Amino acid sequence: MKAQVKWVGDEMFMGTSESGHSMLMDANGGNNAVSPLENVLLSLGGCSSVDVVSILQKARQNVRDCVVEIEAKRADSVPRLFTDIHLHFVITGNDVAEKHVERAVALSADKYCSVALMLNKAVNISHDFVIEQA
Repeated sequence: MKAQVKWVGDEMFMGTSESGHSMLMDANGGNNAVSPLENVLLSLGGCSSVDVVSILQKARQNVRDCVVEIEAKRADSVPRLFTDIHLHFVITGNDVAEKHVERAVALSADKYCSVALMLNKAVNISHDFVIEQA
């Protein structure tokens, strides 16, 4: 896998993936686009959500929506690395079983989500979930 990041002016950078998709990033605290660290959180949430939805669908759960709310804490001193990240999954569907959601979230965190597994080496990642009826 390859990617490219090009400086496009001020503190703006254009990232282009090997598949040809581009994303603007703003190193100025995310004033004009997603900041690089915000992108890390979005990547974690995306990776985890893909796993959770896929696992629930394979378990034949009637899932209509999956939203993951992500909250992160950073160190006070430079480099301001993430110290803690919490993922709160909101699963919406009809008769979705708690045991299946618990299993899906755990499998994503512990086995399938590449982003979480990389970050786990340096960051405390926690998760929980709620199930809402559609």
